[in-house]
Amino acid sequence: MKTVSIGAPRSSTVKFRMPTRDNLVPIRVDVEVDGQRYRDAFTWNPRDPDSEIMSFAKRTAKDLKLPASFVPQMFHSIQGQLAEFRSYEGQDMQVKEKIVPLKIDLRVNNTVVRDQFLWDIGNLESDPEEFARTLCDDLNITDPEVGPAIAVSIREQLYEIASQSVSAMREAKMSKKRRAPEFASNSKAMNNAVDMFKYFGSKGSVIRKRKEWYLYAPVVDVISNEKTVVVDAKDEAKL
Repeated sequence: MKTVSIGAPRSSTVKFRMPTRDNLVPIRVDVEVDGQRYRDAFTWNPRDPDSEIMSFAKRTAKDLKLPASFVPQMFHSIQGQLAEFRSYEGQDMQVKEKIVPLKIDLRVNNTVVRDQFLWDIGNLESDPEEFARTLCDDLNITDPEVGPAIAVSIREQLYEIASQSVSAMREAKMSKKRRAPEFASNSKAMNNAVDMFKYFGSKGSVIRKRKEWYLYAPVVDVISNEKTVVVDAKDEAKL
């Protein structure tokens, strides 16, 4: 497999945002009322006013013929996730030229997709939605709901990395205030910031041995309606 050399990665400090071209927030909604359940995943522009959330909730409930009691719960679920995202805004995060593996393991309707691939989290022009569309085209996936689900999964992983970077930067600043400058680099916060990236590979380059190539081969399976019912029942039982 190709070795992607990144050498000693350059880093810069920017204000928190999704490390992608479009600053869109991954949202997951799971609401159950009186035995009826609504689950969905999508992206949301954090700059949109909260009035748009209420309009979306009302429209969704109407389109799916859900009781009106779903609307406030959907609203609060989306609003809460946006509030958490906005709580990071204005805070510093570190952007590095860093190649990380992302994993996809999801089922959408009758389509099961498992894949993992390398992603440059330092590229703020990356586009998860375009990547997902290309992946679906390459794998001949025809269900139009699969691409958006893949994009949301990618964004969720990138969001976690970005938010952890904010926390690491915050702890590092607090550590510097508590300790003398010459000992700051040995602080627990700084070590946490490094440890966060250990999971994603070495500092210098991304190297995959030939025997590991199969790990990066996408798996797509289309299951029968009967099996889908069984899988749905098992998923419900776990919740």
